[in-house]
Amino acid sequence: MSLQALFNDIPFVEELGIELTDVGDGHAEARLPLRDEHSSNPNARIAHGGVTYSLVDTVGGAAVVSLSERISPTVDMRIDYLAPATDDLRATAEVVRNGGSVAVVDVEVYDADDHHVASARGTYKTDGDGGQSPWTEGVDAESVEKLSD
Repeated sequence: MSLQALFNDIPFVEELGIELTDVGDGHAEARLPLRDEHSSNPNARIAHGGVTYSLVDTVGGAAVVSLSERISPTVDMRIDYLAPATDDLRATAEVVRNGGSVAVVDVEVYDADDHHVASARGTYKTDGDGGQSPWTEGVDAESVEKLSD
């Protein structure tokens, strides 16, 4: 299974409608068609901050995993909401530091009209004991080993 397919098959990612469109070499891109149920306002379509955060976390994690080649859970994420997101979203992520135990990634989010709606920096755990964890449960070892394919 490719890394792109692995992330697109995450149930929460599917539920939100996030689609990972490109991933590799510490870079990832994703899009999210904004739906009424994503709104934080019952009278207007304005993306709830949690929706934008979920897009950021997903694309950031994919960028990190493309380098770490292992499940890399989020340790910390800081996000600045710069403008209300009222249309479809796209996010790009770049790993800025891939260390021995953590990686740092920068993520930028834009809407369909190219308004810059959010900037984020996340830290992800990249080392581990190589054993089973809640993140690898139900994922066959071959898929985990071939995350960068």
